[in-house]
Amino acid sequence: MATRAMTAADVLDGHTVLDVSCLDRLYLNGYVPNAQVGGQVVLFLRHRGFPIPSPAALGKITEAFRRKVRSFAEANDVRWIVFGKGQRKIDVVRPLMDRAAASGRSQVVAIGAAQECLLFPVPGQDLGERARAGQAAVPGRGDRLHRAVQRVRRLRRPGRAAGGLRPAAAGHHQRVLRPLDHRLPLPLDQADRDAGYWWRLSMRQVETSRTLVFDDPRRARRFVEALIADNLDLGRPEQVEVIFARRITAATPGRFATRVLSAGDQVTLNISYRASRVKQYLKDGRALRIETVINDPADLGCLRGLEHLDELQAKARAINDRVLDAEHVGQGSAVFESPAFARVSQPTVTDDGRRAPAMRFGDPRVQALAGALAHLCFAVTGVTNKSLRALMTGPLGTRYGMSQASYDLARCRRNGLITRVPGRNRYTLTPDGRAFAIFYTRVHDRVLFPLMAAPTGAPPPVRQALRVLDRHIGDTIAGARLPTAA
Repeated sequence: MATRAMTAADVLDGHTVLDVSCLDRLYLNGYVPNAQVGGQVVLFLRHRGFPIPSPAALGKITEAFRRKVRSFAEANDVRWIVFGKGQRKIDVVRPLMDRAAASGRSQVVAIGAAQECLLFPVPGQDLGERARAGQAAVPGRGDRLHRAVQRVRRLRRPGRAAGGLRPAAAGHHQRVLRPLDHRLPLPLDQADRDAGYWWRLSMRQVETSRTLVFDDPRRARRFVEALIADNLDLGRPEQVEVIFARRITAATPGRFATRVLSAGDQVTLNISYRASRVKQYLKDGRALRIETVINDPADLGCLRGLEHLDELQAKARAINDRVLDAEHVGQGSAVFESPAFARVSQPTVTDDGRRAPAMRFGDPRVQALAGALAHLCFAVTGVTNKSLRALMTGPLGTRYGMSQASYDLARCRRNGLITRVPGRNRYTLTPDGRAFAIFYTRVHDRVLFPLMAAPTGAPPPVRQALRVLDRHIGDTIAGARLPTAA
């Protein structure tokens, strides 16, 4: 007997024992706001006592800073690392950061020299959310997911784990980093600060993740395999527009595609938008993990200053949630559980007494309408009478006028599939509308049409089963002595 593939609805509804959202990685750049252009640099060098500005003056300041850093490393027994060209820096310092994280205190674990910059890796456990059940997720602590699950089970109320997660308060990140001013050697001193030359922090890379731990690893493995197979279209522009909630036009840079990477038995799903990306994979064989990496805050309409971290985190978390929403809707079982399926498949009456016409599966016009709504860009930009006509004409193969579009929009609205934008002749899809559009389209295009198009359209095992079924039906009719059609 074939095993039914696990869907998002099967696994996410009642089979997760831990759901944690975290700020995983934060790369910062330090800069001096009033020393960014040539004229400002000239003023700064004069402040430092160099009457003739030149690269040599900057070289003296740089060498003095390097000596201070070397002295700091020797005095505090901090390892000095010189990175080679093309060397992945995080891989080099990760073991050192894991050991420092296990000690439970914030410290400088190494000083890395890379061409014209110096790196000070500092474990940042206090920069994100903290939860009693989620603290086992600190990198490098052996079977951390198993330990997290055990903690949640001891609580006997999994909801308490999620309740323990709290976003960092506004300004908390600056307060956490402020003590580093006194612990790390800096190229600026108090005299520079008094003169208005001091550094600010900007975000270079932010990684926010969501991890869902399942109660049964076997269930998780089947689920992820089905999930990747059913969502290979998430990297298309219309899907990326919904996931990142950003308008995509022909001028938007980047290549839009879903990349599936395999390393051994580990399969990852990758989606890109400009300089940012989303990665989804099975973690430690029992957890679904979604990581959103923002390499340019402007991709999400945010400024780079560290004071905007909370805003950027909120948008990154929303991306993680929308990925799951798209996959939940994309796998069909949620449709059967939704009241929308009963509403759209037969005539109903709305709460205000208005008739809602049926939208029966298989009807050519209904299927064309579902295909048009399945262009998920409408979830961001909305759908109008004009845009619907443009999408319906091709699939129908006949003229599709304004009155027909108005009728279809009206019955979609009465069935709860779309809602009208206040004050405008524009509509947006509801969750039931997305489920209707995707389910109707996928079942028709992937199952019904290939099987019914021609006898040779189905796979060989299915064709054989259909022939057996046809023979048994014929035997039954013959046994009952029922007349057959001429």
